[in-house]
Amino acid sequence: MSQKVAVLGTGKIGEALLSGMIRAGWAPADLLVTARRPERAEELRARHGVNPVTNTEAARTADTLILTVKPQDMGTLLDELAPHLPADRLVISGAAGIPTSFLEERLAPGTPVVRVMTNTPALVDEAMSVISAGSHATEQHLAHAEEIFGGVGKTLRVPESQQDACTALSGSGPAYFFYLVEAMTDAGILLGLPRDKAHDLIVQSAIGAAVMLRDSGEHPVKLRENVTSPAGTTINAIRELENHGVRAALIAALEAARDRSRELASGKKD
Repeated sequence: MSQKVAVLGTGKIGEALLSGMIRAGWAPADLLVTARRPERAEELRARHGVNPVTNTEAARTADTLILTVKPQDMGTLLDELAPHLPADRLVISGAAGIPTSFLEERLAPGTPVVRVMTNTPALVDEAMSVISAGSHATEQHLAHAEEIFGGVGKTLRVPESQQDACTALSGSGPAYFFYLVEAMTDAGILLGLPRDKAHDLIVQSAIGAAVMLRDSGEHPVKLRENVTSPAGTTINAIRELENHGVRAALIAALEAARDRSRELASGKKD
């Protein structure tokens, strides 16, 4: 692992990637970081032993650049990188909604670009990272992206046409579960439980359910039916969820997230 990798705009997700790469065997000396604030850059150096550089230095010296800036900042960053970035460097974009063509049009002709949508469980090495190839990205480039993001969780290759749907489902997905836990905790308090006990009950139930979904091989309908006895407590709860249109609301919510991802690609900010 002698190649140099630069993470540009190193926030929480970027730092999670760095720490995951180091645990996977990357030498900190081969990892470069950029940050808006000098104190943030020095914090990353002290914590991980990586090398803070400018965006221009990263473009000139890194073999792979991972762009973790916000979608609205991507154009400005590419304008800064383009004069200094050779066409044989791999560029990985983690910006929601931004297609690989947006980067390819602003970089040197033939520059390989890979689009990745990861999520915040990267902070605990349980990310879901979805990977798509641009026009010039090869199997080797995709494998390299998998090597990097595999250090913080699971990876999945999809056609780029599916990226907006994946952003809605897994990129934003953790927020939906946090929202559900928040609502269930409030319900537990309403039912007479202390907040801390309600929280512990729900979180462990969520962890157990997730492991069953991952490891059992059973369809979620089958797993739900195993909990749902005739005329019991669970079926009464399920009936209320259906009566209140929770399933339809979830579908509408994911469609809204997908649509927003498409709007970001078109440059719409509001």
